[in-house]
This record gives sequence, C-alpha cells and structure tokens, in this order.
Amino acid sequence: MPIYHRLGKIPPKRHTQFRQPNGELYYEQLFGTIGFDGMSSLTYHLRRPTQVKEILSSIDVSPKIAEAKTIKSRKLIGFNAPPEDDFLEARKALLVNATVQIGVAAPRKSLTDYFYKNADADEMLFIHRGTGTLKTFLGNISFEYGDYLIIPRGMIYQIEFDTEDNRIFYTESTDPIYTPKRYRNHFGQLLEHSPYCERDYKLPTDLETHDEVGEFTMKIKKQGMLHTLVYASHPFDVVGWDGYNFPYGFSIHNFEPITGRVHQPPPVHQTFETKSFVVCSFVPRLYDYHPLSIPAPYNHSNIDSDEVLYYVDGDFMSRTGIGPGYISLHPGGIPHGPHPGTYEGSIGHTKTEELAVMVDTFSPLQVTEEAVKIDDGKYYQSWLEK
Repeated sequence: MPIYHRLGKIPPKRHTQFRQPNGELYYEQLFGTIGFDGMSSLTYHLRRPTQVKEILSSIDVSPKIAEAKTIKSRKLIGFNAPPEDDFLEARKALLVNATVQIGVAAPRKSLTDYFYKNADADEMLFIHRGTGTLKTFLGNISFEYGDYLIIPRGMIYQIEFDTEDNRIFYTESTDPIYTPKRYRNHFGQLLEHSPYCERDYKLPTDLETHDEVGEFTMKIKKQGMLHTLVYASHPFDVVGWDGYNFPYGFSIHNFEPITGRVHQPPPVHQTFETKSFVVCSFVPRLYDYHPLSIPAPYNHSNIDSDEVLYYVDGDFMSRTGIGPGYISLHPGGIPHGPHPGTYEGSIGHTKTEELAVMVDTFSPLQVTEEAVKIDDGKYYQSWLEK
C-alpha cells in the first residue's frame, strides 16, 4: 500500500461520540500495526469487540521440520498435497524460517463454520484454482484464478469457495507485506515506472453488518498455537471504517512486465516485499530484443537468499520437467540456472507465455515433513549433462 479507503458510516471527527439510531454509542476500535506507528484503520462496531465467553482449546500447529539445514535443490509436486475439507487443515507449510512460512493448500470446503484470525503474520494467498469471496469484518473481496489476496495480521475473516477444486499457494509473514518501496514516491503513491498502479487493486466492498449475539467460534493463530475461542457477538458487526489497514487483492494478470534489449534481472518482476523476503511475478512478455540476446536467464549464485519458484501455467522456458503447481527450491550457497539445452534453445524466441510466482528469502529455509512427502528426490541432479 498505502492507500486510503472507507466503507459504511463514520463520524466526521475521530474519537468522538458516534451514536446508533437508538441513542447508544457505536464502539470505536483502532485496527493498527507496529504499535501506533504503522498503518491503521478506525472501525465502528455495534458491540464491544472484546467479549470473549470461553477459551475452548489451544493446539500446537507449528510445522514439523524434516531438514533444518539444506544445500539440496528440490522439486516439490504441489498438486500432490492432499485436499482437505477444512480450510486450515488444508494448509501444508513446506518451507519455513523464523519470518515466513511458504506452503500450498487444497481446501474443499468454505470456511464458514468459524472465523479465523492470524495474530502473528500477514498472509498472501495466491489463487491458482478456484473462485469465491474473501469475507472480512472490513468488507468482501471477490477472487478468481491469478489473484493475490493480501490479508494483514489480525484480520478476522472467512472464505467462501464456489467449487471444491481449489488450489492456493501462500505465504505467512511475520513482517508486513508492502508494495516495493522503489515503486512509490515519498507520499506512498505508485510511480509511473511501477508495473501496476492503484487502479489494479481489488478493494473491499459490500460491508456486511451483522447484529447478532450468541456464541461465535473464533480460531486465532498466535506463536505457533491455534486457539479456539467463543465470542459473545458476531465479529462482522462493523457499521463503518476508514484508514489504510485492510485486505486487498491484485491479479497477476494486471502485472505489466518490464522488458529490455538484454535479459532483465529478477527484481524487475518484483510485486511485493517485506524486510525478509520479496515476491516476484513472472508473466507473459516479449523477450529481449538485442540482435544477439539470449532470452534464457544466465546462471547465477544464490549467496544471500533461498529462491522458491511456484509454477502456475505456461511453458517455463529455462526449466525442463516442470508443470502447474510444481515448486522449486534453490537454496543459498550454490549456483543455479537454466537446464541443459534451454540456454541455447532460447535463442531466436521472441516471447514467453510463462506464469509463475517467486519468493526469495534473505534467510535460509527449513524443509518440513510435508515438503518431503511431495519431493521428487532427484531434482538436484537435473543440471547434469545427459
């Protein structure tokens, strides 16, 4: 971000009396980050948002680590992760470190039986398959194939899917997820050289205000634990809000690629950033147009980062044996590059139809037990000459 947005009814002055038609006060809540220094929104509720009736259970959902230190390049078959009915149980964390979890999910059912809040991390959900609606206490966002959904930490949400065939690539980040700083001026507006602009955002609409009391189940993830609480009123009781802290969507299909006469480095594909990793979008684009250009990427050494590439669709020209939903891990410490034959074979090609999401982390990733289950086991040898 940042971008200002508002929905529903709000008073003309913040932190002042704002009354319901019956004369009772609406309850103001600051939904903010980084203490009182980060982005925030002011929300107005029918009832106090603090009414916890019970804490039912707390279970450890920390990823189980299979390999804490690795130098092995891997290919994970993402679509081999089993579908699950429950939205949270469907999440399979594959590669993790202290600041990010990277994984896939194949939820069959909508998240409607309870409400969910991640109190530790901003979430990025990339929709590979499926359509539906992200429903939050700040409004709803319709989503479809190719959408990134950015959900700030602390956001209370549910998610409705239109079918049971859903595939998601996701990250959970303990650092806030922002648009790249170099794309923004000092006011926060996206600049002319940015590959997308504010018009491309999918902002919350259709604020649903529920005036209900009773028992409402809330699951809250905090410090690797999933806590189940019961609230006394419906969490979606907001009548209005304004500010800068809210969920939004962005379609990978609206990312406008930056090209050049010779091969451009990965940062030109950057879409989001945190202090500890970046997210890049590889989209259909024209290849380099220097008469002696080599469109395939040059070999490069991962010294300071681990590279994770999630293949969405199309023909990824620098790789062989890759299909939709595959994930490659190229750990720091060793070089990697195009597979044998693809470097030379790219000469003369004028465009690519590839679609992929890349996550480069600045600290080493650990491999989980869930990742080992879908690892092909031999990818690290795929650069050997036949």
